Amino acid sequence: MKQAVLIIDVQQELVDGNNEEKSVYKKEALLDHVNLVINKALESRALIVFMRDTDVADGKGSGFQIHPKVKVPATAKIFDKAATNSFYGTPLMGFLKDNEIEHLVIMGCKTEHCIDTAVRTATVNHLDVTLVGDGHSTTDSSTLSADKIISHHNEILHGHYNVDHFSVVRTTQEHLFQPIHDNYR
Repeated sequence: MKQAVLIIDVQQELVDGNNEEKSVYKKEALLDHVNLVINKALESRALIVFMRDTDVADGKGSGFQIHPKVKVPATAKIFDKAATNSFYGTPLMGFLKDNEIEHLVIMGCKTEHCIDTAVRTATVNHLDVTLVGDGHSTTDSSTLSADKIISHHNEILHGHYNVDHFSVVRTTQEHLFQPIHDNYR
């Protein structure tokens, strides 16, 4: 089975915050987990794909770049997006199909926006998804703390399905590139 990891919006200014936005919840743990999953992807010969949001730091400068603490492999593919949905207006789906990807591991920022949308869109488009439960983050909203937003999404996206394809939530300590979807079919 061909696999990829999609790391969404782990950009310097989004992760660290700026004058208007706080840093994401548990940012150091998030960055450590991203690097751990990248290593697991390399060991499993999975493709590594980064998505950057052009709204972050106005799409330029060091704030727009992938966070400097993330060890980006030379073989990684990097795409930019202008929408919440990583698949909208980007070559991502074509890239995944061209590479015959069947299983997509997803992590990054922000939980209730780009992560939620990517998980749901991927399942609709015939991909099994593993969401890294301790590999996505966000900031507090006006109604919920970041911790509650993350917990809520881990709960509602575990088992989220679209007939044949669905998502499961697993942690960085698990064998993320040994999918367990067939255990539930």
